[in-house]
Amino acid sequence: MDLQNFLDVATVVTKLKMYPYFDLAHMILCCMAVRDDAAVSQAQPAAGGQTLPFQRKHPLSSWLASMLICFAGSIIANLLLGEPLLSPFKDHRAVLTASIVWYCVNYFPMDVVYKLAKLLPVKLLLYMLKEVQRAHKVYHGVISTAKIYPDSYFIIVLIGTIKGNGSGIMKNFERLVRGVWVPGSNEILQPTFVTKECLLASVLFLCERLGFVRMPHPFVYFGVVVFFVYFKLSSLLLGLTDPSAPLENLFCAVFMGGMGDALRRAVTSEPAKEEEKDGALRGDGMKSKEEKKKE
Repeated sequence: MDLQNFLDVATVVTKLKMYPYFDLAHMILCCMAVRDDAAVSQAQPAAGGQTLPFQRKHPLSSWLASMLICFAGSIIANLLLGEPLLSPFKDHRAVLTASIVWYCVNYFPMDVVYKLAKLLPVKLLLYMLKEVQRAHKVYHGVISTAKIYPDSYFIIVLIGTIKGNGSGIMKNFERLVRGVWVPGSNEILQPTFVTKECLLASVLFLCERLGFVRMPHPFVYFGVVVFFVYFKLSSLLLGLTDPSAPLENLFCAVFMGGMGDALRRAVTSEPAKEEEKDGALRGDGMKSKEEKKKE
């Protein structure tokens, strides 16, 4: 593929409309994530000795949790930017689509929709569509925030990151709606690689806006899409969790006190070893004297 054809493909990707296919993939995966997370601890025995799923016991809570996850990025971004929290729900088409998806994922006869979405080929397709939508959200989050706060680079990057992985940040509150509170698990304490890649993409789009990236916009946008899709497929097929962990560990060891801790342990361990050697020598001397007395 020559450069012109590649540019044409990249331009087509930048102009893709998210509704309905990409939004549907996002909503299906969000509703499935809520159902899977609720199934871990929320089932209890029902009549006849069978277990009743959470969505059967608490349909309103299940629906509200699914809506929070589906529109998480917009809700959190509006909260931080001082805009109405309910504005993401003013789009009746989006709310109705998400509600239909929630119903099909949880209550479709014989669980056909949920089982079909769990098949590996279908799951790969859904995640590919979702990653394309994630890049779209990050970019538009950066652009829209830059118009409000043109000189606040931190706010621009923050909103772009939240737009890209709002569902991960909203997870704790979504669990609270379902009656589960797990404060030790959140994106601040344990950031996933999805949050990190959204942060990198936000910084890249900001640098492009500031003129530091001398490339056509379709190339930059298409590169982010390929990056997102590649690492998501790698995590699904190869079990790759966080490729940035070795670099983070090295950075923490060098700049976050790791070298100081290692030197401190080395200094404190040497006197202890010398005391152990002295004690061993004194013990041998005492044994030799006692043996001489017995002789």
